Amino acid sequence: MGEKTLAFFIEGATMYEVIWHGRGGQGVVIAAQILAESAYLQGFKGVTSAPTFGPERRGAPLTASTRISDTPIRTFSQIEQADIVVVLDRSLFHVVDIMGSLKPEGWLIINTAQKADEADHPGCLAIATADAAAIALRFHLLKEGAPMVNAPMLGVLSRATGLVSIEHLEKGLKWKLSGGAAATNIAALRAAYDETSISKTAGKG
Repeated sequence: MGEKTLAFFIEGATMYEVIWHGRGGQGVVIAAQILAESAYLQGFKGVTSAPTFGPERRGAPLTASTRISDTPIRTFSQIEQADIVVVLDRSLFHVVDIMGSLKPEGWLIINTAQKADEADHPGCLAIATADAAAIALRFHLLKEGAPMVNAPMLGVLSRATGLVSIEHLEKGLKWKLSGGAAATNIAALRAAYDETSISKTAGKG
């Protein structure tokens, strides 16, 4: 587990739900799949991932979800409120009810140049941030000229929550990618893990 984790990770919870908010072309669905596979490789007995709604039109808002459980999953309904919400594109706060998809004690993980303490969202105690776009550009992770931020955001999720280790996320990336693509994405994953900013209030309350 990460050094700062919320109570729901250590007080008997058996299933964790993640909602990914992004735009078509940012790798939202792939990130959800990689997290599920990585959790399975880590030893979780139940994992699922799926696009939540809508076609993956480039630039259009898109949501995907991941469920991770200590036991086999028998719930397949759409996630209404998640333990972790990952925002790949901060502009979505203006067009999507992102905070409405987050549990009161959940983690909000944002791709932004702001430090976590600066990314104020009322009522949210647990915020983690990293400049995933800058990291993607640094490692030349581009698709049609736009930064692919999904691998860096997986690193932020791992550092903030400790739910799935960085080592198992590397294995998940190797499952999805190969050769140089895997190596580059792993480098970006680790950079984001190291550069994650976590709110000082995370884990309190």
